[in-house]
Amino acid sequence: MRLIVIMAAGLGSLSAVIVGLFLISIIPTKNYSLDVDPMKDEQSLFVNARVVLTNTGKMPLTNLHVDYGPTTESISKLNPGQKLSLSPPSGSNLDRVVVSTNEGINVTKQYRKPIKLPGMIGS
Repeated sequence: MRLIVIMAAGLGSLSAVIVGLFLISIIPTKNYSLDVDPMKDEQSLFVNARVVLTNTGKMPLTNLHVDYGPTTESISKLNPGQKLSLSPPSGSNLDRVVVSTNEGINVTKQYRKPIKLPGMIGS
């Protein structure tokens, strides 16, 4: 009986540590931080592209400038935790995207392609 109590206490402690580490990893640590996720999915007849911007910092980001190459787009404000999905305008360069903010953040990312598995639509 005593062994079961010790094992349960150990399992509870381990669970608490794992949950604590998870919570620490999702709490923003920087005042200004931006995640940029550009993706293009090339179909046989068209290309579907999107750019997802996520404010992963503690403070709002202002005057975001999204440069798709020959075309650009501006977003006035992105609040902490807010996620915004953008569709690049027609004629955009789908090789890379550059995003800058008033807070000094400057991110350049290449477009990624989703993994195509046999039997999936578009593969």
